[in-house]
Amino acid sequence: MSVDKHVVKKIARLARISVSEEKSETFSADLGNILNWIEQLKEVNTDGVEPLSGVNEHALVWREDNITDGEITDKVLKNAPETAGEFFVVPKVIE
Repeated sequence: MSVDKHVVKKIARLARISVSEEKSETFSADLGNILNWIEQLKEVNTDGVEPLSGVNEHALVWREDNITDGEITDKVLKNAPETAGEFFVVPKVIE
């Protein structure tokens, strides 16, 4: 299927984007190539192929949701310019 500059301009207008004349020629060739590739995919025999909902059929492993502080307080606070105990000290922003 061929896509000309007029079709590209119409698509650009519908998408509310501006496309220059030089770009419209490039886009028309690119869109034509994409549509040709889709036509090639239509020729593939997919009889008997089950549709996939995902690429792998592995079930998720559920773990118990335990809340912890990560036990890395010292490592996190090491990068802070100022601390107060186990907390960051930040400048007051509301008067």
